[in-house]
Amino acid sequence: MEIVKLYLKPELLTEHKTNRLYQQWQALLDSLRDKKISAKTAEIINQEVEAINTTSLRDKSLQNLLKVKQTFVLSLLEKEEKLVAKNHYRNRWLAAGLAAFGLPLGVIFGLSLGNMGLIGIGLPIGMSIGIAVGTSMDKKAQAEGRQLDVEIKY
Repeated sequence: MEIVKLYLKPELLTEHKTNRLYQQWQALLDSLRDKKISAKTAEIINQEVEAINTTSLRDKSLQNLLKVKQTFVLSLLEKEEKLVAKNHYRNRWLAAGLAAFGLPLGVIFGLSLGNMGLIGIGLPIGMSIGIAVGTSMDKKAQAEGRQLDVEIKY
């Protein structure tokens, strides 16, 4: 099944952020056209694109619609087709590394040295661990052909 083209009227794309989200959507859909996805997933994506194409929202409301629909489509692709955007795992594991490794290591440093002001030392360590794990997962996804040729920036 063919993916529907995204088309918004130029007068709706007056703000820079809205235009950037629109371009990001275009890149996502172009990348999807190169991948083989199931007809069911393509149909759901086409429904979301049609909802955007028929909207008359402007400015902040349009930005919110584009973000919500994009997040939904990306989570659908990850869940159903195992496809992810560039740096998806890196971004996800960066936060997990901070929370799962950085804070506990900082607390350990602070308690062992008797100065809780050193709690911040663990954060860059956890961030580094998270980035390393996420980057390796991104490389694996790329090697398996599960990575879309688009990077999502919010």
